[in-house]
Amino acid sequence: MHIPFNKPSISGNEMAYIQQAVESGKISGDGMFTKKCHKFFEERFGFKKALLTTSCTDALEMAAILINIREGDEVILPSYTFVSTANAFVLRGAKLIFADSRKDHPGMDEALIESLITEKTKAIVVVHYAGVACDMDIIMQLAEKHNLYIIEDAAQGIDSYYKNKPLGSIGHLASFSFHETKNIISGEGGMLTINDEQFKERAEIVREKGTNRSKFFRGEVDKYNWVDIGSSYLPSDIIAAFLYAQLENLEKIQDKRKLIWETYMEELKVLKDVVQLPVIPDYATNNAHMFYLVCKNIEQRDALINYLKEKNIHTVFHYISLHNSPFYKDIHGDRRLPLSDFYSEGLLRLPLYYELEIDQVKAVSKSILSFFKV
Repeated sequence: MHIPFNKPSISGNEMAYIQQAVESGKISGDGMFTKKCHKFFEERFGFKKALLTTSCTDALEMAAILINIREGDEVILPSYTFVSTANAFVLRGAKLIFADSRKDHPGMDEALIESLITEKTKAIVVVHYAGVACDMDIIMQLAEKHNLYIIEDAAQGIDSYYKNKPLGSIGHLASFSFHETKNIISGEGGMLTINDEQFKERAEIVREKGTNRSKFFRGEVDKYNWVDIGSSYLPSDIIAAFLYAQLENLEKIQDKRKLIWETYMEELKVLKDVVQLPVIPDYATNNAHMFYLVCKNIEQRDALINYLKEKNIHTVFHYISLHNSPFYKDIHGDRRLPLSDFYSEGLLRLPLYYELEIDQVKAVSKSILSFFKV
């Protein structure tokens, strides 16, 4: 029995909605399914404005444009994150200031952020790792105190909450991913959410290649013009059709993923003194985006990966700390981020997808326990 790390799933009406989109005669951006998705997100999660994009990366790039990142600005972000979090701001000329992870969780250590703020700091990019919220009260207080923008990288954070507030609804702007490895998928795809009114109109313009095309289609102007910088960030309505079918089954998908996550935790809790298991702080909810464990070092992790591979179980690791990357290590300098490095060398993600069966979860767990001789 082969157990892959991830398997994209069909939840219901995906194929029917794709056909419907094609037959509507409009499969370019902002068609009927894009509008349905926007309405779903704004009504369910209270985002002031939701805009589908071709990726979470594009949503982050839009955020960097919207807050006018320029050469010389500094942006604080975790080192333990995907490269898109960083690239969006480097592309606009920002200098990255990396924060270390928490001891109990791979997310950025909120207690360290203020020490990294300088007169050049313009934004803090918060990554809700594994869909588990950072302490947003601390971060929003820093934003108010130092007049900073907060961008939530909620790529993994759909349907997760901080003190009853949906992730992506707290910062000035936020980004989501619908990549095939996420809870709700469209193959590729993402979303920018706008929670600060000042960005609503400009976000539409940036997304439409710097034009006021959206206003034109609403009849608010008699022709559309190039009015700002921007790019083509709209996904096809075929992508939106697939996504909307997934959104219709959000509860069903989430219930299954949570059952898988809870089964892993129950089966593997005997390892709590052997490896580090996930922690959900009191202020956060668990959207079951991933289940991971953290080995004591890279040698142990590699041995576990190979052991599971022999049993046809595919596990993966990520990320390589960005402050150690060939592209940025010289710019970062020699400031150490030991916990980010600890997660880079020890964290291992287990299979977790909608179609994974509970007996498979138990088989994976049994193999892990066998490796550790527990």
